[in-house]
Amino acid sequence: MKIFTQKNDLINSIYKEKKLGFVPTMGALHKGHIALIERSIKNNKKTIVSIFINKPQFNNNNDFRKYPKLINRDIALLKKLKVNYLFMPKNIDIYPNGINKKIKINNFSRQLCGKYRPNHFEAVIDVVQRFINIINPKHMYFGEKDMQQLILIKDFVKKNYPMLKIIGCKTIREKNGLPFSSRNFLLSTTDKKIGQKIYKFLKVNKNKILQKKILISDIKKRITMLGINKIDYIKILDINKIIKPIKTKKIYKIFISYYLKETRLIDNI
Repeated sequence: MKIFTQKNDLINSIYKEKKLGFVPTMGALHKGHIALIERSIKNNKKTIVSIFINKPQFNNNNDFRKYPKLINRDIALLKKLKVNYLFMPKNIDIYPNGINKKIKINNFSRQLCGKYRPNHFEAVIDVVQRFINIINPKHMYFGEKDMQQLILIKDFVKKNYPMLKIIGCKTIREKNGLPFSSRNFLLSTTDKKIGQKIYKFLKVNKNKILQKKILISDIKKRITMLGINKIDYIKILDINKIIKPIKTKKIYKIFISYYLKETRLIDNI
């Protein structure tokens, strides 16, 4: 595995690659990342993984500082997976002239997480675009756990990079039902048990919730009683009707964001 920390060194090494799979990450790799990487390795001639903690997408400096950093472990894992390239750029390589304050994305960015994290998705799309321009991949891979992010990236790329295919991969869950997330490294055993109860409650009652036999207000009360600190949102959406063109097939998801102590988690079921 070749490791690059300089943008120009990477560009000079990969510019001839015609079928390159790319998995962008912020490190603290887990089984969800591994599933994306394995999919890329299977479908592409070569695979590149990036590790870059993108500060502009954090609305809270404390959250940015606390984000888990496990670089040596991550590198060992990527070598074991036989990834071809690892890119760990410095901030100046990604933002030589600062962030793009004029980036335009779909209005869906203002719902769900976007309502509670202003400009978060603009920052995500900004950094994704910068990586696309550096790497020029054939395929990029993202997890369905971050469903809102996936939908927005797909829409942006379809409009601006029609030759690039965004591939969403199913959510990989821990045995307790929690979706794998780098933030899970911040959770205690007690926190994870609470998260498990929330997942099981929503999964078991999904049909009743969709049929409105259980009100959202009642769901919030029940979940709060399980021991969480705060709920940002619980919302039901047909993901095929969020962004045009609208698809006739209905796929309903329960979107949730909540806090276990200071750690914010998201899921869709």
